[in-house]
This record gives sequence, structure tokens and C-alpha cells, in this order.
Amino acid sequence: MPNIADNLQRIHDQIDRVCRRCNRNPADVELVAVSKKKPATDIEQAFAAGQRIFGESYVQELAEKLDLVTQPVSWHFIGGLQSNKVKYLRGRTELIHSVDRLSLATEIDRQWGKIDARADILLQFNLGREESKSGADESGALDLVRQVAALNHLKIRGLMTLPPYAADPEEVRPYFRRLRELSTTIATSNIPGVEMKHLSMGMSHDFEIAIEEGATLIRIGTAIFGER
Repeated sequence: MPNIADNLQRIHDQIDRVCRRCNRNPADVELVAVSKKKPATDIEQAFAAGQRIFGESYVQELAEKLDLVTQPVSWHFIGGLQSNKVKYLRGRTELIHSVDRLSLATEIDRQWGKIDARADILLQFNLGREESKSGADESGALDLVRQVAALNHLKIRGLMTLPPYAADPEEVRPYFRRLRELSTTIATSNIPGVEMKHLSMGMSHDFEIAIEEGATLIRIGTAIFGER
């Protein structure tokens, strides 16, 4: 059984070292503990060790855990999201990382409008153009941002990407750098209501590279909870 508390401490130590190396403030990098396919008891252990943000990829699984986990955790939805399942997340997530099309954003806007609230979202881009992964094409980024920003019940807080897997983390650095550069392009376009606060990128095997390239949210599961 993995020692979740020890694993979390080891990751935070790594975050601190990387941030010192690249002159970043460790407080600017938040850890999203990816708890998909892990029991509520693991989430409770991580919470007891100080972890507050948890990422889930499946709507039904998250809905079940919302009832099982009683601690005041911050839920992030990080997986591919179908429009017809948005209603199950309504008002129950702090951040949705995986908005990759206008139709999905429109449904999120509609659902959060029903409770007169605003959803915080990230726009996901498929920089590797992999057919197996979700994400918008970066060539249409500014048009997508403008269209989504016009919706009243959500706010764009930044960007997310899931690059192609590579055994050598250095091979994914260009994708992280491109997301940072895309974020800068969007920020300097001064589109009303758009905030490029977050870059969600980096997982267990490549998060150090992601931090060096500007990640503010790193999504780590295996290094915390063990293999699924």
C-alpha cells in the first residue's frame, strides 16, 4: 500500500527544488491530486496530509465521491466531458480543466445559469493533434476564446494541455512551452473577461519540466496514490 502522506511530502519537496532552480515561488504551483479510480478513503488520507485539490476524470465517479467524501475538498474536473453530462457537475466543481469546444462551453454556461452562478474553466488544447485525446486546435485559439468569453455564466481562467507521452520528459518540453506562449498571446489580446492565471500541465513523470515552463497546476495521480 502506498504511503500517501509520504508521497505528498516527496512531491512538495520536488516542487520546492524545481521552483528554486528556475526562480519561481513554490506557492504559485498548485498540486492537483488525480484521484480517479481511487477510493474515497485514499482521498481522506490525502486530505489529512494537507492535500486540498482533487482531480476527477469521470462524471459518474465524481458524483459518487461528492456524496462519500465529507471533507471540504476542492474538486477539479480534468477529463473529457460530454455536454449531456454537464448537469451533474453543476455548481459542484471549483474548476473544469477540459473545455475544448464552444458547444461544451455553451452547455456549461446554460447549466450554471440555472443556479445564477459562474463556472471557472480552462480551455484545453491538443497541441500534439493526437486523435485519441481531446482538445481544441491552437490555430483557432483566439476565435474560441472570444466566443467562450462572451458567455455570461463562465470565466476563462487559463489553459490546459495533455501532450504526447514520451519516456524522456525533455521531449514534451516544447508542448509545455507552446501552451505558455499561447497563453501569452491570448493575454496580450486583451479580450474582456479573460484571465490567463493558470496553466494546467504536467503529470507524475514530467511535472518538473512543466513547472520550468510555467505550470501553475500540475496533475499528479500515480506518484501519490500508486498505480491504478
